[in-house]
Amino acid sequence: MNLFDLTGKTAIVTGSTKGIGEAIAHRLAEHGAQVVVSSRKADACEKVAGDINAKYGKGKTVAAPIPCNINHKEQLQQLVDQSRKTFGRIDILVCNAALNPYYGPMSGMPDEAFDKIMGANVRSNHWLCQMVLPEMVERKDGSVIIVSSIGGLRGSPVLGAYCISKAADMQLARNLAVEYGQHGIRANCIAPGLIRTDFARALWENPETLKRSTAGAALRRIGEPDEIAGAAVFLASKAGAFTTGQTFVIDGGALA
Repeated sequence: MNLFDLTGKTAIVTGSTKGIGEAIAHRLAEHGAQVVVSSRKADACEKVAGDINAKYGKGKTVAAPIPCNINHKEQLQQLVDQSRKTFGRIDILVCNAALNPYYGPMSGMPDEAFDKIMGANVRSNHWLCQMVLPEMVERKDGSVIIVSSIGGLRGSPVLGAYCISKAADMQLARNLAVEYGQHGIRANCIAPGLIRTDFARALWENPETLKRSTAGAALRRIGEPDEIAGAAVFLASKAGAFTTGQTFVIDGGALA
């Protein structure tokens, strides 16, 4: 038995048209899963789904584009309903989409920015779990994966609310693990360090900035999105069958 085989499983991956989310969607499909590609822009979803189908489909559809703005509960419900209509079931939920509209000390943060961060990075994950978990309970099987950040494990003078939201995601996974473990459902977080994504572009685009950003990491380099995807495959598959309530730090040794 291949411990990483995801044949017959269906995964929703939010924020999966670029960066870490796109890498996860590709790797889940490579290991046999059907994948729902989702972000706000329909054309971006269609492109990534097309790429996945061309690479792993072997003549059949293994990836479906379903656009969704995670800030709106009704759109999340449509995402879940359409995913079920397309593939019949949801076995894996990857909550990757997140935002950070404010950079600076929390003393100057507008209420609107704080609410937006908590809504998108925490509440939307809670909503999605509420929508997907009942069918997992019926089957006594399922995996919830929340992409957090090492920011949830330390303070920041410029990303305070973002870090708070990512710490909350870790607790969300722990709580889901405790509440739903009796039903065979697992919930875990992945906490990446500095990864080469558009989201973190300000920290790596300039060579000198990149050098400073990675100076404290044991590997002395930035991570690539695909270096996060393997953890998602592990947590979604039988290889991670006894793993729940955990936060996997993948940061090149930055916290070491």
